[in-house]
Amino acid sequence: MATNVRVRRPATPPPGLPHIAPSSHKYPPIRQDHLSADERREAASKGYGPGRRSHSPGGLNITSGEWKLLAVVLLIAIGVRMFRISKPDSVVFDEVHFGKFAARYIKTRYFVDVHPPLAKLLITAAAFISGFNGDFDFKEIGKVFENAPYVAMRMVPATFGVATVPTAYLTLRALDCRATTALLASIFLTFENGLVTQSRHILLDSPLVFFTALTVFFFVGFSNEDKKEPFTEQWWTWLVLTGLSLGAVVSCKWVGLFTIATVGVCTILQLWLLLGDLRVSPRMWARHFFARAVCLILIPILFYMTMFQLHFLILGSSGEGDAFMSSEFRQTLGNGMEDTYADVALGSEITIRHLNTQGGYLHSHAHNYPGGSSQQQITLYPHRDDNNIWRVSNATVDGYEQYDYEHEPIVYIDHGSRIKLRHVVTDKALHSHEVRPPVSDVDFQNEVSAYGMTGFVGDINDDWVVEIEKGDRRDKESSKRLRTLRTHFKLRHLNTGCYLFSHKVKLPEWGFDQQEVTCNKNAVKANSLWYVETAAKHPQLPADAPKVNYKIPGFLSKFWELQRVMWTTNAGLTDRHMYDSRPSTWPRLRRGINFWVKDHRQIYLIGNPFVWWSSTASVITYIIVRGFLLLRAKRGYRDFDNTKVVKYDSLCGFLFVGYCMHYFPFFLMGRQLFLHHYFPALYFAILLNCAVFDLATSTLRPKIRLQIAAVLMIIAVFTYSKFSSLADARTAQWVKTWDFACHEFLDEYSQYSGVTVPTLNRTTPMATIGGEPGGRAAIVVEDKLGQDAIAPPEDEQSTAVPIGAPEPGRDVFAKDKQKEIKSQMIALQDVPVNVDEKEISAVTFTAAPEVVAEGKKEIRVQGGDVGATGEPEDQANPEVIDILAKEIEVELGEDVVDHRKPHGPLDHEEAIADQVAHELYPEARDAE
Repeated sequence: MATNVRVRRPATPPPGLPHIAPSSHKYPPIRQDHLSADERREAASKGYGPGRRSHSPGGLNITSGEWKLLAVVLLIAIGVRMFRISKPDSVVFDEVHFGKFAARYIKTRYFVDVHPPLAKLLITAAAFISGFNGDFDFKEIGKVFENAPYVAMRMVPATFGVATVPTAYLTLRALDCRATTALLASIFLTFENGLVTQSRHILLDSPLVFFTALTVFFFVGFSNEDKKEPFTEQWWTWLVLTGLSLGAVVSCKWVGLFTIATVGVCTILQLWLLLGDLRVSPRMWARHFFARAVCLILIPILFYMTMFQLHFLILGSSGEGDAFMSSEFRQTLGNGMEDTYADVALGSEITIRHLNTQGGYLHSHAHNYPGGSSQQQITLYPHRDDNNIWRVSNATVDGYEQYDYEHEPIVYIDHGSRIKLRHVVTDKALHSHEVRPPVSDVDFQNEVSAYGMTGFVGDINDDWVVEIEKGDRRDKESSKRLRTLRTHFKLRHLNTGCYLFSHKVKLPEWGFDQQEVTCNKNAVKANSLWYVETAAKHPQLPADAPKVNYKIPGFLSKFWELQRVMWTTNAGLTDRHMYDSRPSTWPRLRRGINFWVKDHRQIYLIGNPFVWWSSTASVITYIIVRGFLLLRAKRGYRDFDNTKVVKYDSLCGFLFVGYCMHYFPFFLMGRQLFLHHYFPALYFAILLNCAVFDLATSTLRPKIRLQIAAVLMIIAVFTYSKFSSLADARTAQWVKTWDFACHEFLDEYSQYSGVTVPTLNRTTPMATIGGEPGGRAAIVVEDKLGQDAIAPPEDEQSTAVPIGAPEPGRDVFAKDKQKEIKSQMIALQDVPVNVDEKEISAVTFTAAPEVVAEGKKEIRVQGGDVGATGEPEDQANPEVIDILAKEIEVELGEDVVDHRKPHGPLDHEEAIADQVAHELYPEARDAE
């Protein structure tokens, strides 16, 4: 069938204009950056994604105006985080720990911390460059800095806090968010009170959050490069930088493992999508896999291990962390053990170590148990000491001939040998009997003590049977007889059948916090194994007798051992603290942390409520909307065919995964947790909050969007200013669980201009009783009326912070300097004793303490010769003396019926203590 087609002739141009060819309208010129169909097909076969030849690095399309705007935001962040950073000029919060660690690095003294070393090394570098010599000890919260460059040390976390702000801006721009959205995120982070407070002190969370943000930025840049064209120079650069940043974040804190998990989940998703792309050959997919494995797994591991190598190189001297490490490890700390004799025989003087715990050596000292048998204490002591030395003798049984080890042929210790261990310093034997231990008071545990005296042979309760468990494969003799360092053995008590045992239970103060040793009838095998560490030369050994020593461990052995110690100690931080919190309370900002209280001022860690709660709301909004879209997809709706929905689903989904990975694992932890553990998750929540804002305002005109963002920024800044400096904490206590120290603040803000000197704790006035020449010993007691007979006001309050009160948790690695010499003879100086229902006095004398009577009243015994007021003993207020003497006589009366022994060992002043106690409490003396 024929059809007539009429073709319209192109219009004739007006006179004077050039003629335009019709082809120029129908076929526009090909752009130089466009890929043809064949070129796209070839690129897809090589694993390249569709795109154009021109591409900004990492997908960042930043205009010059944005760089200027970002510079202004950066200056604001610097001002917020560094303004008056020198205040306060005393130790705040965990500066107690991390400042002390910097001092240990500079002194090269070995210590152990539950956190990896990178952030601490950066703080140490700043301190070293500023001339810090490590003498300031950061001992307690509120201690004024002296000869310590604390401002330079605080500048390190402050710098990282500032750098987090532009990193967040660039991350959102790389995620294809608008400049207004990125600006909103940077302002939220700049004025987030919690992040600001954390970054102004010598703490580790600010570097942690920065490296978390940096990792996210690098990974987003890598993902953009991967979409454009893989295996280019820029692609490899972004991927390697991501791996290095992953190593840095996990080298600050183990919380960085959550960042690794976030990147790992997204990487697995990328590989999964590539596997389903038929344009990508298996060989190309393998290249993608190995490139990511090397850069995102191997590089972070190498970076992490390098930080510990630096840690070991710097800490080359013995320090407070020695006790947590094995003997092999301690050989590398400059205080190694000399070669020792391999053979152990009757008459050998040896030291014995516990195998399973780091409690240390089998130890005794001239102090008795306060209860039980009241015999000499047996403990585990972590340091080398003469009180760790024991002499191996034959067992004391009827008819057993005594062995002269100095002249008769040598007798080695075999499996089944019956021996006794004699403490060389005190000449007492290792002893056990059917008496319950003072701490582990259970039926299957017996007390272990040191019993006997010089010249006393001992009894059957001193006898032990050696049971060899295993020897070293390189030394066949070590499985047959006792060999130093090579033989693991058990000691079975001959009379009761229990095994010498120790576990991670510390004795109280009377035991100097040393580890308990018992005799366990149901002993766990691992905790009842021992080995000989040193053996002195036996008189019968030849001059060329073999010697042994610990094998010096290499880096990998030291690295793995330290990781185990860190893991075990971290998991053991289960003690509750007054300012700890659980993860369920963090998104709601239920409470903060008291960092510092002094001089009518307080530093209280609390977040910006507007930023915090709006971020939590955005997380909840994403969950609800995403769930709604899934329900619609199930009913056949094709929402995910919309490119806008797909874009924001990918963007918000990535940030939501990061939030979940950094938040929900804390629910699985039983250790101490605090609000600052939420900060990495908060960073993702803030970015997600701004991404939701970007979606909600995507249909608005730019001017309207900017106005809405400006309102949100103003609210954030106003809320920040509300909590950055409180004139009246009561008006700022929006939530009743925000436990500000309102009672510490002055009534008016203007009053602070006159407060310049820290308020000290009020010293209790003291008076001296006795001390007359030829009379009874001087006793210092509390002067309730004061030296001027004027009672102090009862409502007087001190603004000085109680030592350690704001500190979250305890420093589990800290060692009291006096504990290094616990085995020496000392006298306890402060032992509370209950007598009745109320405290009647504080009694003090120069001798060791004496427990006087039972009940609920408390008499506190302390050391000292003069009153706290510094007056001579003969100038004590007689009126006060009469009042207190009558009070003691009336209050105690006939209630004093039990004259007990003190809670702890007595020394040579015991007689003086008894005399003074009898003079004070004649009723107790008569009752005896």
